[in-house]
Amino acid sequence: MKPVSRSPFVVLTIVAIVLLAFASVGPVVYKALTSTGIKTGEIHTDGALPASTDMEGTWEVIHGSGANMTSVGYTFHEILPGEDKDTSGSTHDVTGTVTVTGTQLTQAKIVVAMDTLETDVEKRDINVRRGILHTEDYPEAVFAVDKAVSLDGITEDGTVGHVTVPGVLTLHGVSKNVDAPLDILRTGNRVIIGGTVPINRLDFDVQTPEFVAAVIDEQGELNIRLTLEKV
Repeated sequence: MKPVSRSPFVVLTIVAIVLLAFASVGPVVYKALTSTGIKTGEIHTDGALPASTDMEGTWEVIHGSGANMTSVGYTFHEILPGEDKDTSGSTHDVTGTVTVTGTQLTQAKIVVAMDTLETDVEKRDINVRRGILHTEDYPEAVFAVDKAVSLDGITEDGTVGHVTVPGVLTLHGVSKNVDAPLDILRTGNRVIIGGTVPINRLDFDVQTPEFVAAVIDEQGELNIRLTLEKV
């Protein structure tokens, strides 16, 4: 049997199809491997005003605006083929209330819609939601506080104060006690809360499936920025 020969035209056509396929998929793959995602940033104090209302009362998480828009997310270190990097995901879909009695935070409940977390690569987002966080089974993460915490160190002059708030974090169906070191800014009729909470993903039974190319560090952090107004 004679070997099958292909005309130069057929060969060029096959090469062109392969190159076009790579050109369309290559940038997506490259971005997934190199992008650091979308990280929830720190509190911005530019333009902060003295507080125009007292602290006591019930405060509700709002969407906010500008650099202090409400956002909650995660950051974990990844080891990829030929590269180490931190990867972050965030969402603005956050609800909740904080109650202050006198100068004490007496109750709080913050709820994060985990199925709306985004990096900046859709395929990676789908893999994280379905294969790692299992958001179909655990669509929400909750941070709850039911013990009084002093807010004496929080000022009303438009500068940032600091407080550590102990509470219970429920993530991936597992509840653990955590201490959240928080920055608090009172500006005008709003309160801005920000902070970084260290977590170990294994404490919440968050495993990485075998198909994930990256090696994800056990230690990571929750990134928090909340804007609240009094109800």
